[in-house]
Amino acid sequence: MSEGTHTAEQVTLARLPSGVELTTTVHTYRGGESGPTLYVQAAQHGREINGTEVLRRFHERLPLESLSGTVIAVPIANPLTFDRVSYTTPEQLDSVNPNMNRIWPGDSDGSLHQRMAARLWEFVTAADALVDLHTGSPNMLPHVVYREDDERSRSLADAFGTDLLLSEQADEDAPDEWHHRGFAGKLRVAAAEKGIPSITPELAHNKQILEDVVDEGVDGLLDVCRYLGLLPGDVPDRDPIVARNHLGQVTADDSGLFRPTPSLEVGESISEGTAIGTVYHPATYEPLHDARADRDGVLYALTREATVTAGDQLASVALVREE
Repeated sequence: MSEGTHTAEQVTLARLPSGVELTTTVHTYRGGESGPTLYVQAAQHGREINGTEVLRRFHERLPLESLSGTVIAVPIANPLTFDRVSYTTPEQLDSVNPNMNRIWPGDSDGSLHQRMAARLWEFVTAADALVDLHTGSPNMLPHVVYREDDERSRSLADAFGTDLLLSEQADEDAPDEWHHRGFAGKLRVAAAEKGIPSITPELAHNKQILEDVVDEGVDGLLDVCRYLGLLPGDVPDRDPIVARNHLGQVTADDSGLFRPTPSLEVGESISEGTAIGTVYHPATYEPLHDARADRDGVLYALTREATVTAGDQLASVALVREE
């Protein structure tokens, strides 16, 4: 078997008003033998940096001498939000489409984010599978999201190997809010529509590198490579909790300070009516909202930030699926 190769290419995504080119680095790992192509990217949302660190360590651990096929990796899909440590671009640069993960497959003649997505889409469509690395809130159970009833994407999610898998309804099966929020333009959804199995690992936390989360992400990517036949070896048998991702989260009815129920931990199975915590008036001490779960399921996110505004998300509960 011949040795594999690694190249790093600077790719222009768009041009800023000053004429400065907005570039990113695309890493390509080619094995000595033919095989499938995997596309992986991170930092579509610039504050979600654990995915970028996952790709750095994946680069260190990927055995090129054993690789069959190709891995395309983009550690910073959105340099603009990365530099701002933010979720969206400044309004001056893209007021129409501030969130890059709502406009895939992009438009080479469109707004800044649409042009950036269209350029990366050229790499996406060359792939046989896609992993879009994201992170979430500080206290969130790592999980993988895939499109419901998409068995090839489900198998990819199984291979990545988190303890929780979330299926997301899409297209005509999705609730109105899914369409209202533009979720059809997520990279995972757009790629799946093109017949490319696609998953979004949510690796928990942002703005900080978490060692155990990053390790889980690297192991997940290597197992995806084994599942696809890019690397030799078997994927471990796992028995994850499979639940349905939903948009009806527990939100604050009023503004104030939020004290979560001390005994609650993410990953717990909870029942409808479980006390999530209390929002109270910080000056008068008056309880303003006794937050409770509105359904049975798995608590996979719980805010630990005390100052909340009415409408803020306090917790997320996924509905466990019967399989």
